[in-house]
Amino acid sequence: MMEPYFIAKFIHILAAIVVMGTGAGIAFFMFMANRSNNPQAIYVTTQHVVLGDWLFTTPAVVTQIVSGLYLMHLLGYSYQSPWFLMVAGLFGLIGLCWLPVLKIQYRLRRLAKESIDKGHVTGEFKALMRRWTLLGIPAFIAILALLVLMVFKPLSVV
Repeated sequence: MMEPYFIAKFIHILAAIVVMGTGAGIAFFMFMANRSNNPQAIYVTTQHVVLGDWLFTTPAVVTQIVSGLYLMHLLGYSYQSPWFLMVAGLFGLIGLCWLPVLKIQYRLRRLAKESIDKGHVTGEFKALMRRWTLLGIPAFIAILALLVLMVFKPLSVV
């Protein structure tokens, strides 16, 4: 029988892969749809992006938090350690970027539908897409930094 640590570690790593993969995939497909200037393609993509975030990203983020805290407990890591404070700070930064992005995605989807009706992608959609992208960049960089902290633990954990 496997130890709880290895099961939790596997789940934690799997959730990290899902968060990074879904984030990168969503960003790529939104970027490519936006570049196409095809209102129908943009609308379908925004529909799938909203769904994908709810089906994959949200559960993976929750799993990351729960499994990460459980692993800290199993390993006896301190919640006051520089490592944990950095992890918590990066998670907070990601949340500050990601929560507005979720709201923006619903607006982008609505604007994409309106663009179909108008026969062209609206300036409002393009402006909001820029904001979506600008919020996604620091969030993804923070996810990469979390990965470095998770794997290498360069700061004190006790």
